[in-house]
Amino acid sequence: MTENYSDHISRHMHCPTYTLSAQALVVAIMSFLHLLATPAIAQDWQTGVDPGNTTTIVPNTAAPQQAPTNSRAVKAIKLIAYLTDEGQRIDKGLVWHIYKFQAPDRNGALITTSRQASPTVSLKNGEYLINVSFGRAHITRELKISNATRAVEKKFVLNAGGLRVNALLESGSASDAKSVRYDIFTDRDQLDNREVVLAGVKPGLIIRLNAGIYHIVSKYGDANATVASDVTVEPGKLTEATVTHSAAKVRFKLVARSGGEALPDTQWSVRTTSGDVVKSSVGALPTHILAPGSYTVVGVSEGQAYEQAFTVDNGQLLDVEVLKR
Repeated sequence: MTENYSDHISRHMHCPTYTLSAQALVVAIMSFLHLLATPAIAQDWQTGVDPGNTTTIVPNTAAPQQAPTNSRAVKAIKLIAYLTDEGQRIDKGLVWHIYKFQAPDRNGALITTSRQASPTVSLKNGEYLINVSFGRAHITRELKISNATRAVEKKFVLNAGGLRVNALLESGSASDAKSVRYDIFTDRDQLDNREVVLAGVKPGLIIRLNAGIYHIVSKYGDANATVASDVTVEPGKLTEATVTHSAAKVRFKLVARSGGEALPDTQWSVRTTSGDVVKSSVGALPTHILAPGSYTVVGVSEGQAYEQAFTVDNGQLLDVEVLKR
């Protein structure tokens, strides 16, 4: 009889023989492979700690965790400005200021400024205040950035127009541009007050303003030759306004005798007939532009005051001589 392999091992090694069914053999092999693949045993082997004779496997039934929200996410926002709601896009002359609200008082801290026509800004989650100005026209909007905010374009409508003021003399001739300046004021508020929008503007320049009613006061010279007018600026349009001045040029001199030389370092005061001071100056031959009317001029020299009444008409060039007597 041919000796099989299991009989040979049993006879020569004197080892006990175990008979395993096929099912039991599969279970044993699977258990061995499972122990080799257990992370706890591998980890303990690396640390040198005995894991013991039993291993408990706990299935992971927890729901998958969502990634935490990123409060520092950055969104790209493109800013665009228009003159009117249906008007053209402004492609130059803009200044953007971006402020971030600070808790708890929500004070705005300036974080960036741009002079690009349509800048793209990167903003983290939070609340912002965005101001865009076009000359003296401007608009401010609040903007909130959150995780739900997508990279978008933000449209700013300034509802703006232009104002150009020209100055003439009553004769119809153009005034000396160097001698004319005008101020722009807002319309009266509920308390009947006005605020200065822009002061000392030269005639002929285009000033960009928000649409609305404005009050302009133009002065010819450095005294009281002024004229005032209300103008309306329409959105998307250029408003032309012309002011006409009535004025005269007057030169003063204090003399010791009629036709004599002007005395130096004279202090001058020009007053209306009611005593209101129109202009004060110091010098031998001061020249001022005055509105037509009647005045009194007082010249003070060496502590003594000398005065002279005079009347001036529109367009007149007048020398007023004050005699020291």
